[in-house]
Amino acid sequence: MNSKNFQKGRGAQQNVHNRFERQVYEIRDDFLEYCRLAGEEAVGNGTEYIPIFPKTIINKVTSPDVVMSYSMNPYQGCEHGCIYCYARNTHEFWGYSAGLDFERKILVKKDAPKLLEEKLKSKRWKAATIVLSGNTDCYQPAERKFEITRQCLKVFLKYRHPVGLITKNALVLRDLDLLKELSKYNLVGVNVSITTLSEKTRRLLEPRTATITKRLKTVQALSENGIPVNAMLAPMIPGINSHELLALAKTTSEHGALSFGLTVVRLNGAIGQLFTDWIKKAMPDRADKVLHQIQECHGGTLNDSRFGIRSRGQGNMATQIHAIAKLARQKYFKDKSFPALRTDLHETYKDGQMRLF
Repeated sequence: MNSKNFQKGRGAQQNVHNRFERQVYEIRDDFLEYCRLAGEEAVGNGTEYIPIFPKTIINKVTSPDVVMSYSMNPYQGCEHGCIYCYARNTHEFWGYSAGLDFERKILVKKDAPKLLEEKLKSKRWKAATIVLSGNTDCYQPAERKFEITRQCLKVFLKYRHPVGLITKNALVLRDLDLLKELSKYNLVGVNVSITTLSEKTRRLLEPRTATITKRLKTVQALSENGIPVNAMLAPMIPGINSHELLALAKTTSEHGALSFGLTVVRLNGAIGQLFTDWIKKAMPDRADKVLHQIQECHGGTLNDSRFGIRSRGQGNMATQIHAIAKLARQKYFKDKSFPALRTDLHETYKDGQMRLF
């Protein structure tokens, strides 16, 4: 690692220009480095929580590459700092950078439980699984402080509505009581993201996430309590974690996962610039090789926006990854399946209590 210019504890190493802003501001990293060398701290590297008040909270998912119909995000931005995260680009819509701003400026939707309840009570709403979160992690560090996800789970339970969770944080076990109640009615499924078995790789790729050991224990604990778990082995990044796919599938299956999913990394929007800068600092010895292999998966570029192809990739490298995934499912998940969640209970509980017949 080129530690001289590497900011530990963060994924992105810089802010990049927001494509929606006409003015370009100079990145302050050089100035901050000067201040540190001069013995003063100009601006801290801490996280700022900013309350926002959207009018709606449920998002209709139209992408054919995403296996969900609806999503909701209690937070925008994510302190986990995963350098590859596709959600970084969404921070630009709020006037911030997809780089360090995404990790340091967390937008908090305190009204999310109220907005969710209003939606589930609507006579026009037809139950379909809502996933927390399709964009940023609903159990990121901010959740420990604000407990918005926990409040939302109480709403889902009250209205007997199906909910899916995607996280890479062991904090999900804090809500085991609610998850067990939801699971009694087959109303919940949890997707735990595990991208590597190497702590060294994890600390570079996902600097503020739970350790791999904690995530595997989370899969095991959820499974032992009857809560279905799907392992998200994504994204697969050639030259960084793609060689671990078979071992990841085996290990997550042994800890109780019922299925796994994966994507081939694509560096869309500002993420291409951020990832390139990051890997040249974090893994300078293999930076060019990794970037070339990613390009091989996307027709010579770091990103492919075509539906049906962008998440799978093309070429020899992508074909090999999917062949290994097929073998892993046959070998480690042959007699397992992730259950479909119930949607039929919601109408009975739409007014918050079981209707009298």
